[in-house]
Amino acid sequence: MRKLGIAHVHGRSMEPALHEGDRLLVLYGARPRCGKLVIVRLPDDASGRPRPLAVKRLTGPDPEGGDGWWVERDNPREGLDSWAVGAIPANGIRARVIVRLPALRLPWPHLPASRRK
Repeated sequence: MRKLGIAHVHGRSMEPALHEGDRLLVLYGARPRCGKLVIVRLPDDASGRPRPLAVKRLTGPDPEGGDGWWVERDNPREGLDSWAVGAIPANGIRARVIVRLPALRLPWPHLPASRRK
């Protein structure tokens, strides 16, 4: 079943394409496409704790011939990707990013003095 959702970017692993605070319109259940950004579940860390969902660029099928996918970060100085954790299983690809929605940076509302109580 396909469903739209909103994801929030945390961290710097996808800079310069994405920035902390950006919002993403994502499509759950969408077919993976090479070169596109996806929401993935990275494997658990060394102590067995689950990692949070992450945004990565899908670069191709598992190079070892498995049924998974290879994902990479855009910023080589930050974050994790398949170079560190290996191919992501097919069920680890949760959603495809449809569009980036820039972070809202609204000025603080100024209320008239009579309403500041």
